[in-house]
Amino acid sequence: MSFISKLLRKTEPLTTAGVTAPLDEHTLAATPAEWQEIADAFQAGDPAAETRAADPAPAPADEAPSLPTPAAEEANDTAWWEEASSAVPAATPSPLAHSEVSEQADSGNVAEGEAEAEAEQAPHTAELIGLDDGTRPLTAADMPMLAAVRSHRGLAAGALRDVGRIRSANQDSLFSLITSLPRESSDLAMGLFIVADGMGGHHGGEIASRMAISTVARYVLAELVAPALADGTTEALQPLIIGAVQQANRAIWDHAQSIGSDMGTTCTVALLMGRAVYIGHVGDSRAYLATPTGLKLITSDHSTVGRLIQLGQLDPSEAREHPLRSQLYRTIGQQPEVAVDFIYQPIGDATHLLLGSDGLWGMLGDDILQDVLEHTIWPQDACHELIARANLAGGDDNITAIVVTLPTQL
Repeated sequence: MSFISKLLRKTEPLTTAGVTAPLDEHTLAATPAEWQEIADAFQAGDPAAETRAADPAPAPADEAPSLPTPAAEEANDTAWWEEASSAVPAATPSPLAHSEVSEQADSGNVAEGEAEAEAEQAPHTAELIGLDDGTRPLTAADMPMLAAVRSHRGLAAGALRDVGRIRSANQDSLFSLITSLPRESSDLAMGLFIVADGMGGHHGGEIASRMAISTVARYVLAELVAPALADGTTEALQPLIIGAVQQANRAIWDHAQSIGSDMGTTCTVALLMGRAVYIGHVGDSRAYLATPTGLKLITSDHSTVGRLIQLGQLDPSEAREHPLRSQLYRTIGQQPEVAVDFIYQPIGDATHLLLGSDGLWGMLGDDILQDVLEHTIWPQDACHELIARANLAGGDDNITAIVVTLPTQL
């Protein structure tokens, strides 16, 4: 037996990992002449040598056998698949299986891909500004304004009424509305606020106060808001306000005469248009403006005490305790005609508009009213606190409060 045959018989089989087992001591101890015989056999085309041609050369005795590199494993695997494909036809993967594999392979990149696609499709701010959609294009001068428009206080209103601690029925009524009127250049903010304090037995005061706010609100909406929505012209606001209150007076007077009642009510109307307030007033409900320098009373009481104050015969601080403070000489519904006070009041630097019945201002001083308006942010919270304080002070009458926060002027 030749040395080559002995060498092949002494070779260990491949391991399960495909790594050739190391040669034994006999093989490693081969003489140079024997190694030359192996080389000659390779060159002569010996089949046995060709079978072993792919085996790695034996490592020296003093070195440990090295593992095949990944590149070598990849080469071996490729050769193995090529040999197998020649013997057994490879199964063709189905399109569905390929799709599932592709979906799994791409699942980790879906979110990132969609985000990149959306970012590419979304227009930039500069593109949005220049879009030709019929809107006025923004210029560089508009950018500081967009960042600077910040209001510490906006236009908002709160309204609340309470029966108080003495009366069994609430004869006060109120109405509160904030909207905007369309204009050619820009819309105009509008607010309509009404307080009515009814009087008369057998629910007559409750009916009268409700009729007053209903009639005035309908009149203003019909004569001011509806024409503005139809691009119509609106008459001057002074005759509008006076006409609304006078119509309420006629409606209550006619109803009272038909049922034989002496019902009546106060009525204070505040129409907020832009930076001014237009007020129509009959009775002793009040309208105030809260300013940085204090609370300013806009209306005058149509009462005996109010008249004495106007004549300078009574100090305003004494009005709340005067025995005739509830005696009114001008009301709505108790005469066929009534004179209506009209007041035009610019807002200026005022922060709040306050409307209240005598159940509110008769229980609380101006300093308390001002304090509540200053330390409450939301107008509805201010209404709750005002009524709570009026009840703590006695709650002798029905209590009504409307608080309007006025926007800061830029």
